Amino acid sequence: MKLTIVGGGGFRVPQVFEAVSADDAPVRIDELSLFDVSESRLSTIRGILDQLAARSGHAPRVTVTRDLSEALAGADFVFSAVRIGGTAGRIVDERTALELGVLGQETVGPGGLAYALRTVPFMVRLATTIRAVAPAAWVINFTNPAGIVTEAMRTVLGDRVVGICDTPIGLMRRAAATAPGVVDEDGTGDDDDLSFDYVGLNHLGWLRSVTVGGRDVLPGLLESDAALRQIEEARLMGFDWVRALGALPNEYLYYYYFTREATERIRSAPTTRGEFLDRQQSAFFDAPGDDPLDAWLRARHEREASYMAESRSADEERLAQDVDGGGYQKVALDLMAALATGQPSTMILDVGNGSQVPELPEDAVIEVGCRVDAAGVHPWPIAPVGGEMLSLMSQVKSAERLVIDAALGGSRDLAWRAFAAHPLVDSVGVARKLVDRYSERFESIGRLLG
Repeated sequence: MKLTIVGGGGFRVPQVFEAVSADDAPVRIDELSLFDVSESRLSTIRGILDQLAARSGHAPRVTVTRDLSEALAGADFVFSAVRIGGTAGRIVDERTALELGVLGQETVGPGGLAYALRTVPFMVRLATTIRAVAPAAWVINFTNPAGIVTEAMRTVLGDRVVGICDTPIGLMRRAAATAPGVVDEDGTGDDDDLSFDYVGLNHLGWLRSVTVGGRDVLPGLLESDAALRQIEEARLMGFDWVRALGALPNEYLYYYYFTREATERIRSAPTTRGEFLDRQQSAFFDAPGDDPLDAWLRARHEREASYMAESRSADEERLAQDVDGGGYQKVALDLMAALATGQPSTMILDVGNGSQVPELPEDAVIEVGCRVDAAGVHPWPIAPVGGEMLSLMSQVKSAERLVIDAALGGSRDLAWRAFAAHPLVDSVGVARKLVDRYSERFESIGRLLG
């Protein structure tokens, strides 16, 4: 089978290669085709993959190209992980919002909407090319903001595109493993013995039940301080708050529940996350050294250890299992394996809503538990969503759909409405300033919105 990575010069591509080359990989990839617009980054990543291949007996053949149609031809799976504007663009996303007194973060709030405005047009063009060149391919999208991008690509590819994120399934498995009375240390168990209720949007969701052997173990977990100490989301947002919710929130909900604190921490930090990554990755790609694999491993560990640092106190570190445990590459591999082999897998994915949350549009993308097999992706039924959870989902989804329409139609008014509709933008006037400043600072957004 052939896997094509669009964004093949990306920093995290070696993690995908490690996953598909592992001795216990559930599916074998014969060819890994890397597409990127940067020849130098492709060369650096290719060198790392060559080092990794020397350690593996199951490494796929690697090809690199800057010709998109060549990369896609014959692909069984297409993995999308691009960053339009690079890490320098992320800096502008974050700093522009902070200048106007609102949250500056990559995918959440105005930064995510700006990222979407310059990313959605490219991703829809990519979807059109995939439909023409590799119509039978499954598209696995990790390009952020993943929920918005997946929804836009579905207008071209329908159910053949699925969005992924590693945080929800990681939360579920840690909860199942940590809950009192659950002996399966990895939290996976037999899929037939494990079920859960997770619902939300990408980077905005809640784990509302975890049932092992017919018993919901989440209430016992929420009652136990010892168990909650092993759940980073509970430590980030406070034991009292998750108990009040009666659910475990996705870690990105920190930005919604503690907006003032998060904004102040980001503003007062020496650098934003974008500035940290831009400096780190620029240094790595500019001078990978004689042993690029070793340099990459060190940079990866530093990157993972500092993830969402603004949500922790200065003397608090991420738990080792959160730094080193899995990631989006494992989610992608599990998804490919289930679709290719037919061996069912339980996952949390970004898929079409249908009638899952009847208060949202049928074609909206939501994030829910799914069963995946050779026939495709089958969302699980979920309990009704109401109250503040539904309210927040509805507000954010309204902003997401407006920004998609703005990006596809080139409408400045729709972009203004998108920013104003987002719950993390507290003023219509600020929303207009955000659109104006992003238009001035990104040539592509300025051209798009006229």
